[in-house]
Amino acid sequence: MNLFPSLLRTGAIASLACVSLLPHTVTVHASGASQSTDWNVYGGNKAGQRYSPLTQINRANVKQLRVAWTFDTGESPAGLQTHPLIAQGRMFVYSPQQIVFGLDAATGKQLWKFDSGIRTGQPARGFAYWKSPDGTHDILLAQTLYAIWALDPSTGKPMLSFGKDGHIDLRNDLGPESPQGTVAITTPGMIYKDVLITGFRTGETEPSPHGDIRAYNIHTGALVWSFHTIPHPGEPGYETWPKDAWKYTGGANNWTGGVLDEARGIFYAPTGSAVSDFYGADRVGNDLYANSLLALDAATGKLLWHFQAVHHDMWDRDFPSPPVLLTLHRNGRSIDAVAQVTKHGQVFVFDRVTGKPLFPIEEKPFPASTVPGEAASPTQPMSTAIEPFARQRLTADMLTTRTPEAHAWATEKFRTFVSDGQFIPFRVDQETVVFPGFDGGAEWGGEAADPRTGVLYINANDVAWTGGLTAVKSGESAGATLYNAQCAVCHGTDRKGQADVFPSLIEATKKLTAQQMTDVIHNGRGRMPGFTNLTGDPLNALLSYVRSGDLTPTDRSDKQEAASGDGKNAAPPAKYRFTGYHKFLDPDGYPAIQPPWGTLNALDLNTGKYLWHVPLGEYPELAAKGMKNTGSENYGGPVLTASGLLFIGATNFDNKLRCFDTKTGKVLWEYTMDYAGNATPATYMVNGKQYVVIANSSARNSKAKHGTKYVAFALP
Repeated sequence: MNLFPSLLRTGAIASLACVSLLPHTVTVHASGASQSTDWNVYGGNKAGQRYSPLTQINRANVKQLRVAWTFDTGESPAGLQTHPLIAQGRMFVYSPQQIVFGLDAATGKQLWKFDSGIRTGQPARGFAYWKSPDGTHDILLAQTLYAIWALDPSTGKPMLSFGKDGHIDLRNDLGPESPQGTVAITTPGMIYKDVLITGFRTGETEPSPHGDIRAYNIHTGALVWSFHTIPHPGEPGYETWPKDAWKYTGGANNWTGGVLDEARGIFYAPTGSAVSDFYGADRVGNDLYANSLLALDAATGKLLWHFQAVHHDMWDRDFPSPPVLLTLHRNGRSIDAVAQVTKHGQVFVFDRVTGKPLFPIEEKPFPASTVPGEAASPTQPMSTAIEPFARQRLTADMLTTRTPEAHAWATEKFRTFVSDGQFIPFRVDQETVVFPGFDGGAEWGGEAADPRTGVLYINANDVAWTGGLTAVKSGESAGATLYNAQCAVCHGTDRKGQADVFPSLIEATKKLTAQQMTDVIHNGRGRMPGFTNLTGDPLNALLSYVRSGDLTPTDRSDKQEAASGDGKNAAPPAKYRFTGYHKFLDPDGYPAIQPPWGTLNALDLNTGKYLWHVPLGEYPELAAKGMKNTGSENYGGPVLTASGLLFIGATNFDNKLRCFDTKTGKVLWEYTMDYAGNATPATYMVNGKQYVVIANSSARNSKAKHGTKYVAFALP
């Protein structure tokens, strides 16, 4: 079924009976006429709704919004994905290198700065914040690469009673069996009572550590509990892996963060793929608890229920964002629900307590793999009552018609692809279409939900990518083997990358010294995780290959050492590897398919029916030629207000922050910023004035001017 018969299809949100709101952690404090409302949880509240009860900015006056203040981080070029946190009139933000700033939320004036000394280019998407029940003591939990710091929110100084000198190191506490590899915190943890529950980001090729979800005491930094997302012997789910896979397989990590039903003490955590993402001969089986939504007892880490969205993932189809908690209404009944969206455009909705699906989910058959050693799952779960929010199968009649030349190129290229919808196993030396692409569908920005109506608002990418497998060659140099195992997935076997997606390493070599490249390898940057364990001869071999293309042959033992670090807990040598992420772009750099290339969608979860779909974003140069409202790729999520407004930046190329009417999908206001708002905004009130703030950068647009700053808007 075509999801987009009309880009302008709209519908009115049905009026609903008065409903009880989910518990909010937005703090409201007033002194006389000076009222303030905080935004002191990542995602607005612990339910992840990205919803504010504020109404000062409304449909009638939103056109009057003006820039109230800006704060420049002074770092460029780089990317910002931070969702600011606001508490007690203070705002907390990161620079691209994860320097933490405390700002006056009303003026943007810097109050303090904390520099951990750890240099990293990893994204930092937010903070966790704790306040004592009596209101006399608070703690800001901030992250820098692998470290979580407990800071005094008033001064930015570390609280030395927490961990070691004010921080804990998430590379610890994974157990001696866990392979060594990347550990980086990109999304903040969730606080339940006096514990911080957290996951982390890791690499998507071997070796990578186990993706354990852990809870730490927020006062001491002591480990409270740990949940093994890759089960150990004797634990439920162990039987879904080969016998010894747990010793060498990593991933299945909660990189998106999670949400909390605070009253029931249930933490909901989506998990990522197991490594390696695209060839799973060494992990044959369903691979629990990778690609799963987990409901954990927040006090103990005990698994209450789970749902696996992709069995034996071979497409990097991990969950891209936290779920959302909300209350639905059916036949006069209220049902506490948890909704989870996916990269491939599915929406799964469950009873929050039991895990029972609230809309039918069926195991559908899919083809077997033809790659030696691989064993695709014969079925995959599909939501059958809720239509996908992104297109599902690319056909020849959907190719670009932007110009005759672009159409002819796309048609010729498309004939070489395999394109048959979802969950088609990759082939050897032939590209298979992944649509929506590896970046979704939904992405890390998350969704917004109105707790009064049960409507979910989802922004989505709608661009095709391709991928495939190729045999691992013998006789390569150590550097070439390590590059092809760890780097070619993004930068390509030719080291040329792809514009605005992955940088060319050939061009980077002209600009960066070997030491600067080493810093990037160790610390990561943007999409790239850091490889902190890559040192010595393997690192030198990799740098030599990246910088010169050295192809000096070596024996197999050298290559295996280079690819596996110290060789501890090493996976069996893979016979096939992924050929890389390839976005299907025409020769001019635009998506080689017809629009929409990005959308915003309103889904009534009481009925499972969409209320409206609209394009989100455009390319300014195409709009100037009359090709408007194409939509574009977008990264960052929406926020809602009780006055019926939805604010979202996210778009890559037009640098706009937009305000939509939640009832109709109509744009009520927009502002063109200096840089793209590839982040989720926040809204708050200080001294009776409501603000909307968003992080700006243009890291995803190589042709744009670059800078990094925060911009806050308010009424005059």
